[in-house]
Amino acid sequence: MASPAIGVLLPRDLPAGEVLDFARRADALGFDELWVVEDLGFRGGVAQAAAALAATTRIHVAVGILPAAARNAAFAAMEVATLAQLFPGRLTIGVGHGMPDWMRAAGAWPDRPLGLLGAHVRALQDLLRGRHVTLDEAGVRLDVALDASAVPEVVPDVLLGVRGPRSLALSGQVAQGTVLAEPTTPEYVTAALAHVAAPGPHRIAGYNVTAVHDDEATALAAARPALAWIGDPDWAPHLAPLPFADEIVALRAASATREEFAQALPDAWVAQLALAGTPEQVRARLGALADAGLTSAVLLPASGDPAEGLESFARLL
Repeated sequence: MASPAIGVLLPRDLPAGEVLDFARRADALGFDELWVVEDLGFRGGVAQAAAALAATTRIHVAVGILPAAARNAAFAAMEVATLAQLFPGRLTIGVGHGMPDWMRAAGAWPDRPLGLLGAHVRALQDLLRGRHVTLDEAGVRLDVALDASAVPEVVPDVLLGVRGPRSLALSGQVAQGTVLAEPTTPEYVTAALAHVAAPGPHRIAGYNVTAVHDDEATALAAARPALAWIGDPDWAPHLAPLPFADEIVALRAASATREEFAQALPDAWVAQLALAGTPEQVRARLGALADAGLTSAVLLPASGDPAEGLESFARLL
């Protein structure tokens, strides 16, 4: 059975004193990847990646994602190049629009989100390859190059963390891969790849709420609360390819709260919207995702102690 690379998400709210222990344990258990996030109000993606890389010896560290409008492309290139030089071959960078509400709250939502993202990513990649960039496009203004001493020998892949069809198409044009937020189902991977339409190899990393237990019912119960958000409008692209998409929308409309909605989700839906079940069941689901084109499965602890979740996820390796 085919299988994607198995990665784990570093929880954004993990107590600071546990962050490096989590990274080291993921490394020791043999996970392929450790993913860090940059959510507004939590920890910075570059700083987390640097700390995780320094604290581990083998595991590949990925940032998913850095909002393009929040960073000047030249200074972003400096940060990424530094990590790529210090830890060659162990870094992937995800870049995206950022959540619109967060970006507006931070005063960083651009007038032309798609144009800015494309210009930013092209400039970032050119700078990382040692090229001089002269650009005035969609709010990205540059006339700069990295010093030869700062250009990394191993340039990390840049993946776009995006949802909409035009943004997915941009990813296929300018990036080495795409990051899909949870829930990532085989149907969603197939639909996303159709929009990406990359001319060559293209990585697809997908996040999923995950709960692994010898008892399927226990795993499904653990995963259900973490799916409370999927009925919100931003998640419509994830649900549209599913045969029960309209029913999910109707259930959310009939539910007074997200929590009520999550509790009302049928077990059969939870099993498709999360990686939840026995180790054998989850491995089969990972195989279906790989067959659809997923190259990296990023496991999100559903609930409880993240360290215990990490140990349970290791049963999938």
